[in-house]
Amino acid sequence: MTPVSSAPSYEKLKKQKAIDDWLPITSSRNAKWWYSAFHNVTAMVGAGVLSLPYAMSNLGWGPGVVILILSWTITFYTLWQMVEMHEMVPGKRFDRYHELGQHAFGEKLGLYIVVPQQLICEVGVDIVYMVTGGKSLQKVHDLVCKGSKPIKTTYFIMIFASVHFVLAHLPNFNSISGVSLAAAVMSLSYSTIAWSASVHKGKQPNVEYGYKATTTSGTVFDFFTALGDVAFAYAGHNVVLEIQATIPSTPERPSKGPMWRGVVIAYIVVALCYFPVALVGYYVFGNIVEDNILISLDKPTWLIVAANMFVVVHVIGSYQLYAMPVFDMIETVMVTKLHFKPSGLLRFITRNLYVAFTMFVAITFPFFGGLLGFFGGFAFAPTTYFLPCIMWLAIYKPKKFSLSWCTNWICIILGLLLMILSPIGGLRNIIKSAKHYKFYS
Repeated sequence: MTPVSSAPSYEKLKKQKAIDDWLPITSSRNAKWWYSAFHNVTAMVGAGVLSLPYAMSNLGWGPGVVILILSWTITFYTLWQMVEMHEMVPGKRFDRYHELGQHAFGEKLGLYIVVPQQLICEVGVDIVYMVTGGKSLQKVHDLVCKGSKPIKTTYFIMIFASVHFVLAHLPNFNSISGVSLAAAVMSLSYSTIAWSASVHKGKQPNVEYGYKATTTSGTVFDFFTALGDVAFAYAGHNVVLEIQATIPSTPERPSKGPMWRGVVIAYIVVALCYFPVALVGYYVFGNIVEDNILISLDKPTWLIVAANMFVVVHVIGSYQLYAMPVFDMIETVMVTKLHFKPSGLLRFITRNLYVAFTMFVAITFPFFGGLLGFFGGFAFAPTTYFLPCIMWLAIYKPKKFSLSWCTNWICIILGLLLMILSPIGGLRNIIKSAKHYKFYS
């Protein structure tokens, strides 16, 4: 009897292995530790860093500095948890965020909790990056071709999207490591330009650090929006397990060693990008800083053009990094649930449709700032600030009132506050900007 029953299961395993070897996240497991460093920098340091001085102007010095440092510390801790949990079951790897969710909360519930949030984050980031890429290209054009006929933002978003119709067909994480490295270098470059150009410009003569809004309600709403901006600045957790899945692992040398080394370096780079930009930018411009600090820095033109081009290269890399887990989800559903044959044609069609979808949404709703606050609070706060803590409590069950238990509960409470408060401010901003908005302008 045994050979007969094991034959189908062997066939099933073989079929599963063939699918795993084709899917973008599990197909290539030979990444080096430094891949994890620059993938994490690319995922973490988004174009959100340029809005940090503006967030500071809505938070004020005291709360602003506290929230920046708290966010850095909490997200560093939750990232460590995710790296630890990747291989906590001997012989099994949780290659995707939702697989860890299923282990913590059960097969069905894990999917329902993690997948919608992860999709909102990844697709949301991709849409926002379409807008950012398009707007940065537009800024380069406006600075270089002064006095020429203006071109619609719509067209610049299309130009930016055209790159992704090509890059989206790179099969897996390791194949985009070159793009990702370029993006990581760029993020450090434009962050350095942003704060060093501010230092060069010097503190503005009539600088003020009070809150901009004239009414109390305005100040409070702006404060909530700024919370969302800060949450969005630390949104790399959605792709952490997927990055770790590309690192080889053996029982003697688990993947968490090299992964953790990469993460620590990435977080040092994150601190070097975020803190100088946020603090110097706010110190120099005070509460008149724009929601993208490069707009406040008009001169010297060549430097601002360079910084905007760096932003474009960086968001090209980031877009691909966040799109990869989405491609993985789409392709998994297509092959396992809808029984399509794993083929190049299937990949070509699904990925082009995804890029076209994000481009269409970006062209239709390009009010960038409000969307950030809204998505930031809604989806980034849970996946980054407290879902890893809830999973940790569910799986490891630390003793009540022990250090681990208290730390996790503090993170959960702070994360929940962030999730509830920041979308309120973001939604108000969307409504305000939608009043004056013309479609496809």
